[in-house]
Amino acid sequence: MKADYLIVGQGIAGSVLAWTLEQRGYRVVIISSADLPTASKVSGGIFNPITGKKLARTWKVEEIFPYARTFYQEMEETFQTELVHLCDVYRPFRSIEEQNTYLAQTADPNLAKYVAAEANDEKFAPFIENQYGGLQITHSGWVDCPEMLEKIKAYFVEKSQYLVENFDYNSIVFQENSVIYKEWEIKKILFCEGYEALQNPFFNWLPFNPVKGQTLITHVEGYSIEEIVNQGTFILPIDKKGKCRFGATYTWHDLNWETTEDARQFLIDKIGVYFKKPYTILEQQVGIRPSTKDRRPLVGIHPEHPQLGIFNGLGTKGVTLAPFFASQFVNFLELGEELDPEVNITRVFSLYFRSKSSQ
Repeated sequence: MKADYLIVGQGIAGSVLAWTLEQRGYRVVIISSADLPTASKVSGGIFNPITGKKLARTWKVEEIFPYARTFYQEMEETFQTELVHLCDVYRPFRSIEEQNTYLAQTADPNLAKYVAAEANDEKFAPFIENQYGGLQITHSGWVDCPEMLEKIKAYFVEKSQYLVENFDYNSIVFQENSVIYKEWEIKKILFCEGYEALQNPFFNWLPFNPVKGQTLITHVEGYSIEEIVNQGTFILPIDKKGKCRFGATYTWHDLNWETTEDARQFLIDKIGVYFKKPYTILEQQVGIRPSTKDRRPLVGIHPEHPQLGIFNGLGTKGVTLAPFFASQFVNFLELGEELDPEVNITRVFSLYFRSKSSQ
């Protein structure tokens, strides 16, 4: 059997890349393990143009955000399901000092375009401690990642182009201009394994810096806020019946898929500082995000095996980065266009040759 591309892994990166290739007319086969967990299935999918304590503008926001919005809206039309939830992010001020600092910062035209002229503080007051008011960030929202992953899976399953199995690196047979994997003849294998890339013998030299994150799925009776609330931790309304996601923790140690009582208590304490209402915890979820040391994606072709590529390292902003760079990667693979040097893995090829010389 023949295909143009074999995608290994069906998280956000693999799903978006597979869909991009499919829409361009290429034959794609996806391999995804039934055993391995994935951070994408528990991702909040939040996109936010201004982040962090310093109100930093998201990298390449003016290119990436419009592209991602169009990408997911077109996918919505194809699958006839709601994936994109456009809503503001409300950030209640912690103090008068923070209010003054943030309002001065957002007077900068580069930030002002992403901030509402006046926040609707009264709307949030019944639920949120906001005696100092808050900042209302526009051009934001969230993507229903679990729903997207299910739709992509069903699409490729129906076309008999989806394999549920663990990928076997030892079954790769290199040809001059292609690769054989078991019964498949493929132009290129593209690895989108997320955190599991650390176990990939071809790409385990890349500078990943994985981050474990935990969230709580909760129910808040009578919760009517549609916006995302963020004060270090976030409250994301999942539906109109009071179901919310509280998140998220960030740890760079104990990188396993176990939920912890420490993380649970951390979120309870942090949310409790600004959330007024009682809630019921329905579930605790965990994911390991495939972040990188320079906070930039890892995209490109193996330094010695041109039949192998990688699309990974999208980290916490994968939902917005994936569509733009998947398109760029396909243009690179099929049209010979250049990859953005900030994401191209050629920037770290020295790590590969250093690792080889030390073996």
